[in-house]
Amino acid sequence: MSVDRIAGPDTTLPAARAGRWLDHWDAEDTAQWEAAGRTIARRNLAWSIACEFLGFVVWQLWSIVVVFLPAAGFHYTPSQLFWLISLPSLVGATLRIPYTFMVARFGGRNWTIVSALLLLLPAVGLAVCVGNPATPFGVMVAVSALAGLGGGNFASSMANITYFFPAREKGWALGLNAAGGNLGAAVAQFVVPVVVTLLGAGALHLPLAGLIWIPLILAAAWGAWKYMDNLSSAKSDLAGSLAAVREPHLWILALLYVGTFGSFIGFSAVFPKLLADTFGPSTGFHLGAATISLAFLGALTGSLARPYGGRLADRWGGARVTVACFAVLAATALAQLWTLPLHNVWLFLGLFLVLFAAAGAGNGSTYRMIPAVFALRASGKANGDAQIGAGRLAAAALGIISAIGAYGGFVVPQVLNASRLATGGYGPAFLGFVAGYLVLMAVTWGAYLRPSSSTSLGGV
Repeated sequence: MSVDRIAGPDTTLPAARAGRWLDHWDAEDTAQWEAAGRTIARRNLAWSIACEFLGFVVWQLWSIVVVFLPAAGFHYTPSQLFWLISLPSLVGATLRIPYTFMVARFGGRNWTIVSALLLLLPAVGLAVCVGNPATPFGVMVAVSALAGLGGGNFASSMANITYFFPAREKGWALGLNAAGGNLGAAVAQFVVPVVVTLLGAGALHLPLAGLIWIPLILAAAWGAWKYMDNLSSAKSDLAGSLAAVREPHLWILALLYVGTFGSFIGFSAVFPKLLADTFGPSTGFHLGAATISLAFLGALTGSLARPYGGRLADRWGGARVTVACFAVLAATALAQLWTLPLHNVWLFLGLFLVLFAAAGAGNGSTYRMIPAVFALRASGKANGDAQIGAGRLAAAALGIISAIGAYGGFVVPQVLNASRLATGGYGPAFLGFVAGYLVLMAVTWGAYLRPSSSTSLGGV
């Protein structure tokens, strides 16, 4: 390893040993960071982004594949299709909690390799299942659930990168890591319609939706094996996690994250089907024999808006920006409810892009609130959990909150499905979303902005 040559006799620099383990890593040591740390950290970040990007791709494959299932000869009910869309989010959210601890248990490099190779299971499974219209629905459910492995990757990837960067650059690094992963949803929804038609020689060849990612998954796993590192200083923090769970503000922030990230991932998953149900499967850009669904624009908009939400939060405060995002989400959902009868695809798309932008910006602002809230809470405690430290509490809370927030990806499609079953349309679901966003806006204001509130932290 190149770091062997850097380390030499200076014990303040990281020292390498077998298995690409680095000892004596200290990102806060300026001398170490300038001499070797920055190069090592950025190399690990690059491959972490690549692997997490593919995790989001696999996580969201079923969101676009279900649109093609009827044309491929699968005769499933709309409710069954909604379950295929929402199950990956349910499993992915659940896996985020154990994935958070895998980095400290096995090493960041080692777990990145394993988690990347695990993506082969849902990719290959999807290719096999969608190639045969006689595949039992139970098998399809099991394979769609396997796609949740991609959702778990986010937690371990973020936990790993946290160890590599100093506090002054951690926000930038985690922002890049998150945005790079989120873009995978948009790429999957853009690429799959092209390859299943154009690469299928003009005919629908749905197994390609899974097969095309296999070489990229193998390349990403190889890159992680070749270029990433394990840090011996990365330790699991069970005490920090238990202390974070006892903090009431963790649950408040988790609820807010359900509303922001949950909206992003939930609407990203269901948007292709909503477009197809409302305006027909041929709605989109036509590229030869392929029709590229306009749905990818939603995930793309939300992904690009996320870092801007964090930047606005740095300037105006995370709580203020989050309140504004929930206000926009409520107004947009209400406008969507009012304009659905017009059956105007461009108005429908435009309102959804505003919704995705607000959800994406809310992701960034809510995530920015977490360390600020725990820092203020820790400063107000004289004993007990104050000994844990604000940094440890915030790091533990980030993993837990990201897991809970991802459950929104299951809730959003199921609410839309329940609305369709009960009334034959999606109007009641949007009314419910309006009410939910207004409640979350009030919770944010009451907990973090209202001066007279006993829980107010002075506007984080």
